[in-house]
Amino acid sequence: MKAFENDLVLEGDRIIEHKPAISDKALRLNLNKNIYGTFSEIGAGQETVRHFFRAGGSSRTIAKAMSAYDKQFSDAIYSVENDGRYVTESRLKKMLEHECLLMEERLTREEHPQRIYFSYANTVATIDFAKKFKGHGWVGIRFQTEPDGDYNEIILHIQFKETDSRLQQQTLGVLGVNLIYGAFYQNNDPKKLISQLYDHLDKDQLDIDTINFSGPIFKNVDNRLMSLYLVKNGMAEAVMFGPHGKNILPANTLFRKNILLLRGSFRPVTIVNMNMYKKSLDIFVKHNQVAKEDTSIIFEITLNNLLTEGDLNEQDFLDRAELLCHLGQTVMISNFKEYYKVVEYCSQYSKEKIGLTIGVSNLIDIFDSKYYNNLSGGVFEALGKLFNRDLQVYLYPMFNDDNEVVTSKNLMLNEAHLQPIYQYFLDNKQIIDIDTYEEKNLKIFSRNVLRMIQHNESDWEVFLPEGVADIIKTKKLFQKQ
Repeated sequence: MKAFENDLVLEGDRIIEHKPAISDKALRLNLNKNIYGTFSEIGAGQETVRHFFRAGGSSRTIAKAMSAYDKQFSDAIYSVENDGRYVTESRLKKMLEHECLLMEERLTREEHPQRIYFSYANTVATIDFAKKFKGHGWVGIRFQTEPDGDYNEIILHIQFKETDSRLQQQTLGVLGVNLIYGAFYQNNDPKKLISQLYDHLDKDQLDIDTINFSGPIFKNVDNRLMSLYLVKNGMAEAVMFGPHGKNILPANTLFRKNILLLRGSFRPVTIVNMNMYKKSLDIFVKHNQVAKEDTSIIFEITLNNLLTEGDLNEQDFLDRAELLCHLGQTVMISNFKEYYKVVEYCSQYSKEKIGLTIGVSNLIDIFDSKYYNNLSGGVFEALGKLFNRDLQVYLYPMFNDDNEVVTSKNLMLNEAHLQPIYQYFLDNKQIIDIDTYEEKNLKIFSRNVLRMIQHNESDWEVFLPEGVADIIKTKKLFQKQ
């Protein structure tokens, strides 16, 4: 970062990046004679527009500021949602579109032909009186970058962490200014735009667990990569995207659903991965007497798994995402190294059945105490959190060094004193074998298939699900860097 303008630079100074104050950001926007728009804020007061009023020169920027807080007023303006809810992405989109349409209808460009319009909106629920639910909200901006140009959108979902409604309101106001400023002055660099959303905020104040860019200026932006960026930078513990490649809200995907999780590298996804998924789903549905349509299937990739040699290979991530999306899967990117953490995360949104599909080697790791030195209760605490609420583990076998098939029945842990605890979960039917498999497939490993692809070896196609090899060849995925 540059030194402060006109100041001397002394020997030993460390150069730091200067972040404009929130008042400076608002003032810069206000003083631009072309930027003009509306503010619609529901649920937490008019915290964002307040900064623009206070900065001065707001008449050049604010066409209208409103808060349709009453539900009947809100419905009269933006229509009733099918699900009757108000803090939703659908509601936010209606707000943005409605306000932009009004500007186009009511304002003439004759006096200001160079004006570029924007509509900023949020619909938010702050912490409840009992302080049981901390609150969340949808925040977005719809904006032009040239007069009469097409509109672009940035829409994000936030989870409040603070436990005071006034603090949450202040946080929302700062976030709103950062978003509007970023939309106009940093739209050429979405990663920088995302980072500066936290200017003058702390990550202990809120999470951003969904973000989507759309419109002509963002036509080359892959929202899956933006989603990954949130986790990489500690802005969210987990994010999700669907088969269409669009980022989706984890809460919506998991809420009151039965959940089947499959963790892996999927580099690339193989016929073994798909067999594990299909067979464990059959067991999950039958054992729990639930419907497939009421079950969310989540393919989880941990951030740790995406790191290669200490760095994040974005293209490698997109290659994996491309194949999983092609196969119609919902993908979670998480910062959960331990299995119990992802189960706890899902349990926030659903009290229904949760299943975990893993291989034998992963199950052995789960019972290894060296991974839980950070817990006061060690491995016992981790196992208690993991197997809480009757979690079921669906176990895919493997060959051991003696070329014998290892299943739940003959599995031996690294620590013998934990074997009785393992046996307890096995007897309680919380560890269940996937017993329909072909032994030849137990020798298929993603890392070997990847090596074959990168070294242009033959016959690797037979190890992949139908259609996947064609995509790898056509789009030249997993090329050696």
